[in-house]
Amino acid sequence: MAERSPGDDPVTQRPSKYKGPTVQRGKAVDHSTTDQRLLDQRGPTDWVHTDPWRVLRIQAEFVEGFGALAELGPAIGVFGSARTKPEDPAYAQGEALGRRLAEEQFAVITGGGPGAMEAANKGCSQAGGVSVGLGIELPFEAGLNPWVDLGVNFRYFFARKTMFVKYSQGFVVLPGGLGTLDEMFEALTLAQTQKVTSFPVVLVGSDYWRGLVDWLSGPVLESGKISAHDLDMVTVTDDVEEAVAIMAASREEHA
Repeated sequence: MAERSPGDDPVTQRPSKYKGPTVQRGKAVDHSTTDQRLLDQRGPTDWVHTDPWRVLRIQAEFVEGFGALAELGPAIGVFGSARTKPEDPAYAQGEALGRRLAEEQFAVITGGGPGAMEAANKGCSQAGGVSVGLGIELPFEAGLNPWVDLGVNFRYFFARKTMFVKYSQGFVVLPGGLGTLDEMFEALTLAQTQKVTSFPVVLVGSDYWRGLVDWLSGPVLESGKISAHDLDMVTVTDDVEEAVAIMAASREEHA
């Protein structure tokens, strides 16, 4: 719909203007056109930071992510702390996990950062698998880890999360902090609400996750905030082989 010059609304008699799909009335009516502002070279450059311009950047992130990952094949998302040190047992578990997933013909998708993410990417890459990193712009992390073979950087968390969910067939979660918890609960919420189907989630590290699982199966369940079958969406293990077997079984079940 083209812009229409301001006129009086026939019902309210207030000034009205159609601006594409938007209707402006009363004080909301502006007195310039979109073409005029596009072609006018005067004024500040703040327009590149406005919400409509951000929409194009968001669109570009989705297009770039879909284009890069469209032919990825079966993949598993691996979450874990960026603060995990190489001497931490969780780092060795991450390497073993990435290696075994690659041997089972899965690509490995991480957040592309250091720590547990680097470990999973390293194990996958060294085993000849497709090691993917979905990076995010943060003030305290610099770029993707060196074991990412296919990397995409994002400005927006929600665009990045969409890529994780769209291209992963399941999630394995190593010990982590707020970011890891956010990603884990995002996956569980999508599975609970049936936005995704057959989405296994495995937590590796029973000692680390015990408090969380006890809280969910205790006061959260007992107060009726979740159902008993919601807890069945999560498996807790210390065995990397069990985690990989669960992912492989899910793939076979829905092949």
